[in-house]
Amino acid sequence: MKKLKLLNFLRSCISAGLAMLFIQTAAQAQVPYGSNKAAGHYLDTRGIKLYYETYGKGEPLILLHNNGASMKMFLNQIPYFSKNYRVIAVDSRAHGRSTDTKDSLSFEMMADDLNSLLDHLHLKSCYVVGWSDGGITGLVMAMRHPDKVKKLVVSGPNLRPDTTAVVPFVYRYMKLAADSLRKLPATAENKNTLKVIELDLLEPHLSPSQLNSIKCPTLVIGGDHDAIPVPHLVEIYQHIPKSYLWIVPNTGHYIAALRKEQFNARIAEFFSQPYRKIEGLDIFKGML
Repeated sequence: MKKLKLLNFLRSCISAGLAMLFIQTAAQAQVPYGSNKAAGHYLDTRGIKLYYETYGKGEPLILLHNNGASMKMFLNQIPYFSKNYRVIAVDSRAHGRSTDTKDSLSFEMMADDLNSLLDHLHLKSCYVVGWSDGGITGLVMAMRHPDKVKKLVVSGPNLRPDTTAVVPFVYRYMKLAADSLRKLPATAENKNTLKVIELDLLEPHLSPSQLNSIKCPTLVIGGDHDAIPVPHLVEIYQHIPKSYLWIVPNTGHYIAALRKEQFNARIAEFFSQPYRKIEGLDIFKGML
């Protein structure tokens, strides 16, 4: 019984239960993001049913959520960006309302799902905002399908599954959750939850040379107290040719919720401005 209680607690945390503490505005949201029949659609693709919702008009913008969560995590972003963009919020495979009965799960699979979705919607390219695991999927998408990504925003992604890329506490916590799940009956729910947790324990394995291949302008975001150490975020930024880095002070992993106004405004500015690398005498521009 104690083991079951521990697992239930761990599962709720992994599935963004803790994150939802930071976005209490969910109770005030008038639109049921993530379960909106008027905006929701399913795409049968690559052996799964991929669930997505669309809002607004304009150039397409895909929102990719974090591990164990769903598009509901973007309740502070969907209404903001749908004023000027065609927002496509997606539940990644094995998450939210997207079904997946396969035993394996990878960021490459999720990136290819998005490519299939864009083809289905007859979209040649889009803007992408990825949070945590969604950021990893965004990076992989920009590598595997470079012509499909106009500009990319990644908040709190990592390149490898170790304590140089994820703070030790979080890594130990995920291992504890996985170990607890393996001791329980292999129900469909438990197997899916374990698969999702193991994704972050076993992946990704992205190299600097792979990042060098990303063609699109990219904004790398992180908190100064993020689950992803700042030096690792700097490493990602330094290896993407056309990239900016934004480290948000006094903030952890949930920037999109805790600093929603800053987060939204900074991304909107990034999307609206051409990429410009400041170098040479330009670094002194603005001096009196």
